[in-house]
Amino acid sequence: MKVLLGLKGSTDPAQYRNRLQYHPDVFEFYLDQHDLTSEGLAHLQDAIDEAKTVTPRIVMHQPMRYGKWFNEMVTPEKEMPDLYHFLRYSSDTLLNLAVKNDIQLLLHGSYSRQTQYFIDLYPNFETAQHVVFERLDEYAKQGGDNIMFENSISPLFFYGDSHMDQVIFDRNYRLAFDTSHCFIKNHGSNDVLAASLAKPGDHVVHYRLVDSMGLTHDSLTLGLGRIDWARVLPLLNPKASSIFEINLADPTKATEMLNSYDYLKQIAANLD
Repeated sequence: MKVLLGLKGSTDPAQYRNRLQYHPDVFEFYLDQHDLTSEGLAHLQDAIDEAKTVTPRIVMHQPMRYGKWFNEMVTPEKEMPDLYHFLRYSSDTLLNLAVKNDIQLLLHGSYSRQTQYFIDLYPNFETAQHVVFERLDEYAKQGGDNIMFENSISPLFFYGDSHMDQVIFDRNYRLAFDTSHCFIKNHGSNDVLAASLAKPGDHVVHYRLVDSMGLTHDSLTLGLGRIDWARVLPLLNPKASSIFEINLADPTKATEMLNSYDYLKQIAANLD
């Protein structure tokens, strides 16, 4: 059973060059709002070109924040025009860049920390969720094979509920699956995590592999949390890409991601 070395980092050369020296199978650029300036986009293109000398499997993660706000797909245009503009501008600009470079763009269906504030700007929850799916439908059509949508802990877009999993499955989205988000959303249940991993099959094109105690967004090195990786590993789509999404003691060093890779390789060897 093959385990991919998937690493992530920002467009800071100290970060991405540290990762590229290990010749990862997959590299994910974790972007911020400064990468969407004219200068930032030029630098991002240079960084993509450099990463492509190591691997063709490159993912761009849309900036998580704009100022103090999370970059929520549900953002209402009228009430929050600046954030809405950034949501649209960053999505469209990065998607064009993904198509140009034949790489992937990852958008979040939702986040969690400010989500209720956004939901409360709509008449009801159902209206807010309809907006999310309407926009994801639009980007799925626009992005084709260069776009994917990640789950969260938010009630707007998550994995682990049989009804929600079916709704997402039926829309034929290309999906990114964060293991800890599903595990935390479902109160640390390995049974629910396993069922949710099995449901979408090859709809999942990218995994963000991260351990957790199942209580909060702790982003642990694999083996330090409560996720049953021997159970998870056989359920992953072997055609998908993956990266290790781990909190680092030093952002310029991939130590915890490399430790996670070694841990998962040992799990795989025990399963073979």
